[in-house]
Amino acid sequence: MTDPVIRALDESDAHLFDAHPDPLNARAAHERTTHRPEWKRVALRDGTVVARGAWWGGTDDKEPVNVNWFDVAEGEEEAGAELLRSAPWQVELEINLPGDWRDHPDLAAATETRFAAARAAGYELLVERFLYRWTPERGLPERPGRLVFGAEPDDAVFFDALRRIHSATLDAHALKAIAEGGLDQAAQEELDFFHWCPSPREWWQTARTPEGDLAGIHIPAHNPSGPTIGFIGVLPEHRGRGYAYDLLAECTHFLVEHGAEAVTGATDRGNFPMAANFAKAGFPVVRERVNFHPVAPASL
Repeated sequence: MTDPVIRALDESDAHLFDAHPDPLNARAAHERTTHRPEWKRVALRDGTVVARGAWWGGTDDKEPVNVNWFDVAEGEEEAGAELLRSAPWQVELEINLPGDWRDHPDLAAATETRFAAARAAGYELLVERFLYRWTPERGLPERPGRLVFGAEPDDAVFFDALRRIHSATLDAHALKAIAEGGLDQAAQEELDFFHWCPSPREWWQTARTPEGDLAGIHIPAHNPSGPTIGFIGVLPEHRGRGYAYDLLAECTHFLVEHGAEAVTGATDRGNFPMAANFAKAGFPVVRERVNFHPVAPASL
């Protein structure tokens, strides 16, 4: 067997990316995603595409923020690993999957091939996530009316709230940031993401009790693919009252009032309380996403 040839694509040969089967229907996950041809790479063996990856970033990003489309043919884990580890960008890997992939042996096998290639490339599993999409036929979630919502222009208020929220969190990305640089890093990474989103800064909202105590925050946002629940967080001292649902309902209403015809969201599979709130608010799981992050060189 000849060695795989890794090839970066451009406008002239971008069609090679589509010369690979799509058993996990990744294309459906990227209907509203724009990938730059020059950030696509393929692995060819004897002229046949056996692995492909599409790196992705926002419109103004100079480098990709992740690789969110990664396919590997059965038995070609080595080629898939080389595709990842030879890339000029060592960023987080997102593997987008059908919501029922565990229930179908063929989908489970295709998924494990991608996982094996990622591990061989030096990537480590970070978290598995549910992806949600609310549409109007689901009906808007009822607003409980227990909290008072309003805009807050001071980033310092959100930074402090995020530090307090992440002091007791189930979110894997926040826990990773805390392990690397403490609560300040976790809070700053969230703020940086909110500012990166193309939606207005004025949309960020605090939630207060009728007495004026800050109970949480929610961030209605647009990412480059459309309206999304950017962030839902309840301060530790106000947990146990179901306020996360109040925040999610308000965030959904806010986005619809600002023109959203559908709203996406996501939460870690292990965050059972938030998953229950999404279900209660009428957000069905439409796909799953498995996040890997690069940690060290590896080989098969």
